Amino acid sequence: MKVARREIYYYDTVADFEMEKFAGRLLLLMMEELKEKRKTEIVFLCIGTDRSTGDSLGPLIGYKLKERGVKNARVMGTLDHPVHAMNLEACMERLAEKFPNALVVAVDASVGNVEHVGFVTLGRGSLKPGLGVKKELDAVGDIFITGIVGSSRSGDPLMLQSIRLSIVMRLADCISRSICLGMSLLGRRVENFLEEPAPF
Repeated sequence: MKVARREIYYYDTVADFEMEKFAGRLLLLMMEELKEKRKTEIVFLCIGTDRSTGDSLGPLIGYKLKERGVKNARVMGTLDHPVHAMNLEACMERLAEKFPNALVVAVDASVGNVEHVGFVTLGRGSLKPGLGVKKELDAVGDIFITGIVGSSRSGDPLMLQSIRLSIVMRLADCISRSICLGMSLLGRRVENFLEEPAPF
């Protein structure tokens, strides 16, 4: 995975209050993008496959979002119905057809510096899935979330298959909880806005 446009925030999943900060930043980015791009709904596009431990982060997050009943958003990409390299193009076509005015938050596993393994990244812009394992896919998303599951130092495409499951599960838990928090806060912001008296 490689980010196509750089505006990246890093969050340490084991540090105090980091994921609350992540939820707050996600809320801010979503509100800005919804307003600027005049989008009316949100889709979390969770990319990856359960056939590889490291690359299973996206489908795990999609599964957990569904299980938690995430509010005010749709989810594409779960353990039962993953979005991966082989079907990404078809999934994007279906997304554009069914939700033409959706803000897309792309969620994927990534590799990075050794000291950032276990961190979450968040930013405005799209990401290109697959570049960490030498695959060339189209950039997707208006906002991106990644979990850094391993080091980019090895350069081995098979590296994702030997990632520790504990890292992936911790990232999936932290990211899914924070997304649910951010979406519940977004819902309250919208409700408060609708309840405000008209300025005329």
